[in-house]
Amino acid sequence: MQDWTTECDVLVVGSGGGALTGAYTAAAQGLRTLVLEKTPLFGGTSAYSGAAVWLPGTAVQERAGIGDSTELARTYLRAVVGDSEVERQEAYVATAPEVVDFLEQNPHLDFEWRPFPDYYKAPGRMDAGRAINPLDLPGDEIGDLREVIRPEADVDRAGQPHPEGTLIGGRALIGRLLMALYGTGHAELRTETAAHTLIVEDGRVVGAEATDAAGQPILIRARRGVLLAAGGIEGNAGLRTENGTPGRAEWSMGPRGANTGDLLTAAVEVGADTALLDEAWWCPGVELPDGSGAFMVGVRGGILVDDTGERYLNESLPYDQFGRAMIEHRSANSYLVFDSGEGGPVLPAISIPSIPAQQHLEAGTWVTADTIEELAEKIGVPSDTLRRSVEQFNDYAKHGVDEAFHRGEDPYDAFFCPPGTGADAPPNPALGPIAQGPFYAARIILSDLGTKGGVRTDADSRVLRADGSPIEGLYAAGNTSASLSGRFYPGPGVPLGTAMVFSYRAVQHMRN
Repeated sequence: MQDWTTECDVLVVGSGGGALTGAYTAAAQGLRTLVLEKTPLFGGTSAYSGAAVWLPGTAVQERAGIGDSTELARTYLRAVVGDSEVERQEAYVATAPEVVDFLEQNPHLDFEWRPFPDYYKAPGRMDAGRAINPLDLPGDEIGDLREVIRPEADVDRAGQPHPEGTLIGGRALIGRLLMALYGTGHAELRTETAAHTLIVEDGRVVGAEATDAAGQPILIRARRGVLLAAGGIEGNAGLRTENGTPGRAEWSMGPRGANTGDLLTAAVEVGADTALLDEAWWCPGVELPDGSGAFMVGVRGGILVDDTGERYLNESLPYDQFGRAMIEHRSANSYLVFDSGEGGPVLPAISIPSIPAQQHLEAGTWVTADTIEELAEKIGVPSDTLRRSVEQFNDYAKHGVDEAFHRGEDPYDAFFCPPGTGADAPPNPALGPIAQGPFYAARIILSDLGTKGGVRTDADSRVLRADGSPIEGLYAAGNTSASLSGRFYPGPGVPLGTAMVFSYRAVQHMRN
């Protein structure tokens, strides 16, 4: 018998999009719900995101008239991921419409379709995309609640408060879920409260031990179940090394001080099996002066070269495939080489967070030169090789065909590129010549949007032992669980979409 500090029906550990979906699912159905967030702010990595959510075949896509369906999504997912995790694949696509219908019954939760292509050329693909997004959230609707939502990455890492105005992207998603959750009257949410140990009685997880904001231990009884949705191991350098996860903790896009695998360790201690701990949602990162990384997406110019000065990939690849190409190539250093064609030292890509070019140049994370040969000398690559790489790429740009890596042939490649009009329109908008000095080179590192390995779960999000049996009372979703997509990233919003679906399914299973 435990001397419980507090009791609830459902305990949710974490506060990202998946965790809050699970919490709202429980609270909206009258279950007393407790949410624990170990940092001072709600939202986790979800708050940093653009909040595209891969929930296919829903009423949102139907309203947009894009021709999506559950069957198309099923075909696409199977074609990309293969025959592994078939039961969870099916649960994902079959439950997505139900999740959206349930959420949109709440006046605070509204979604719309926005174009963003699926990431692989495969049967069932939507070239314009099928992901949905939360509507932007006006500041006068969220009120003081904005102060407990994690702001976007550059603001958060600078330690600044959440800015005034409309919340967009992941902040809008977290804000809307918090408003819906508080409105149920059945939820309690605590920040600066870190769960670290699971409590087991007669083989069933019945609660957790945590440390509250005052540093005091608390014992929480969860009558229906415990849902772990507290991120992956990306912020824990030791666990990354132990599991052979490429990259570095300081290069990850996870919030600082969060996502250190505490609950993964706790689950393993009570018998949970794990998978994919060497995996992540990869992306290229722009190295920042403080040694951290900035998520780079939407490359629209320049070329990436290795420490020999050679290109080795299609720079317009979807970011996970870009990261995987970096891992496979194993170059000690990579640089994005670009020119002044955009009016100065402007990175021809989106960088999140973004800092002024002058800070990069002063710190040496970017270098500049008047000629390609001088640039090669500054980054330590053979000048003749870099010159040849640039000249070859410029020839591809002139003719509109990247013979080496086929850049610009996929709908995703041109998604972030201005098409141009009239006589000035380039033959391939994804290929712009590197011709106007001065020239620049930015150091590019391997980053990630979070790890994707964790505890193994079934279609109802129950945490599994090595023999496949479920640990009663224990559930996991999001990056605390091993992803059903394995070593693939099928489309924008798959991490959020799977987290939301499987958090929902976890709570539905607890109720039965």
